[in-house]
Amino acid sequence: MRPSPLPRILRRRGEPEYPTFLELFFDLVYIFMLSRLSAGLAEDLTVRGAARTAVLLMAAWWVWVLTAWLTDLFNPRLPVIQATVLAVMFGTLLMAIAVPHAFADYGWLFVAAYFGIHLVRDAVLIPGTRVNRPIQARSIRVFFWLSVTAVPWVAGAFVQGTARLLLWSVAVAVDLGSARVGWPTPKLGRTELASQIFTGTHLSERHREIFIISLGELVLSAGIGLADSGFQAGRVAASALAFASAVVLFQLYFHRVRQLLAPPAVTVVERVRPGTSTSYSHLVMVAGVLVVSTSASLVIDRPFSVAPAAWIAAILGGPALFLLGSCLFDAVLTGRVLWSRALGIVVLCAIGPAMAPLPPLAILAVANLILLLVLVWETLPAHSRLVRVTVPTG
Repeated sequence: MRPSPLPRILRRRGEPEYPTFLELFFDLVYIFMLSRLSAGLAEDLTVRGAARTAVLLMAAWWVWVLTAWLTDLFNPRLPVIQATVLAVMFGTLLMAIAVPHAFADYGWLFVAAYFGIHLVRDAVLIPGTRVNRPIQARSIRVFFWLSVTAVPWVAGAFVQGTARLLLWSVAVAVDLGSARVGWPTPKLGRTELASQIFTGTHLSERHREIFIISLGELVLSAGIGLADSGFQAGRVAASALAFASAVVLFQLYFHRVRQLLAPPAVTVVERVRPGTSTSYSHLVMVAGVLVVSTSASLVIDRPFSVAPAAWIAAILGGPALFLLGSCLFDAVLTGRVLWSRALGIVVLCAIGPAMAPLPPLAILAVANLILLLVLVWETLPAHSRLVRVTVPTG
């Protein structure tokens, strides 16, 4: 039997694997998206507010992931793919506009933009791969699961409050969870989890870029805080600490990524299960940076006030969430957890009750200090970490 021909729309092996300028341009809309999510969380720093932000972030992340996979599997230099990416970018902009009121009057806009993005994408990919049925089946599987989650997404837009949150939570969990099991679909089966459908180098670079975008939003918060500070000492200090957070998070991320993403690990990312796991671990890291940005904006606004419990949880929880994501990323590629980062999570969680008497500025400084200690420990030469023990003789 002759193998099915490769459609012209597909990226071919051996083509340049690094992201195109269009992909970098697409990521810019996520600065706006993350800033809207951060501002919304700052306005409603409660358990309910955090849950709502998590649902919206996961929906936005799913759009980014599918777009990264789109330009990984399909030729991003073709005009039809470029037009699709720009359409997705515009839809993401509409989603971001809806974010502050997605659980109020703009739920319909968020859902309409979300589904418009997916429909445009599938309207291009499914016909474009018709000469190769196995490849076309991948897009049909994704479309099938989109039709499944359409029910709770659309139903959620017509109800309010807790009902909307529950319906959308189920919908986004199914969206992300269906990828983890290969999108099992009637008559089409599922995508084999061990099959190689990604380009490891390209996908790894795309994840680095979106993490940089999340840091850009944190730098934006620090810059806006400093610009609006009136150069009051406390607010200037808080802005400086917010910028320092961005620097330390950058160093922690790229110090480890350079070690992990050697060629064998990049090859692992090409398979379905590790590829999706890499995306989801980056979601946790980006969520951590988002919470750091939210807490930094609050601290800049009131650096010396009494810190409510929710503020303490955000100031310490953001770094802990980032470290958790980096531990998950480590586990995906190596099967192990970096103990220094796991210990950092434990320390950040354990010191929470002791932070209550401190002003927000001091708590932010402590959180930065813990991250810095983790970084310093990891960058020390291995022989410098050993404790020399002298055993007396005679």
